[in-house]
Amino acid sequence: MSDVKKKIIFVAGIGLAVLLFFFITGKSVKEESKPNNLHAAGEDAEAIIGTAEEQETTFENVIIDIKGEVKKPGVYEMSPDARVNDVIEIAGGFTEDADVQLINLAQKVHDEMSLIVYKQGEESGANPENPASGEAEGKIRINDASQEEIESLNGIGPAKAQAIIQYREENGLFQQAEDLLDISGIGEKTLANFIDQIQVP
Repeated sequence: MSDVKKKIIFVAGIGLAVLLFFFITGKSVKEESKPNNLHAAGEDAEAIIGTAEEQETTFENVIIDIKGEVKKPGVYEMSPDARVNDVIEIAGGFTEDADVQLINLAQKVHDEMSLIVYKQGEESGANPENPASGEAEGKIRINDASQEEIESLNGIGPAKAQAIIQYREENGLFQQAEDLLDISGIGEKTLANFIDQIQVP
């Protein structure tokens, strides 16, 4: 065999060995990378599912029943952060006959809230279920009363009235009169001064 043929066979053998090396190592790198990609994709999916579950538990809407002098009375589903003003807007706004002075537009809504918008000149106290005014049967509905209505209670000034409203918005509705004792500045003596003037819940 000539030297030229030997050189050609030698070079071809080296080339074949190099190709074989790259083929084997490339395949192993791909196989190693696949599990990592799948693992990363799994983590991303879990993160997305977790976020969706958190959103479902965080944003639970409340149901409001609005009646009376609004253009579209009915039952509406609202965000828990909504105010009475938001419900009025969704209900089409006030009619021309609505007594807007009785409505606390800044009041925060709550589930199963019944809101009645009266005509001008109507007696709102005739219906004890009405949260548009905080008054019911001659008493102040402490869960729905406005700042001014709370200030009308014996021994309650602007600061304590604001504290009651803030506590109500942050902790939910009062279930019994004694819950007011949890508010800073209201003790048993203060509560005794106005307990007969309020209605709870």
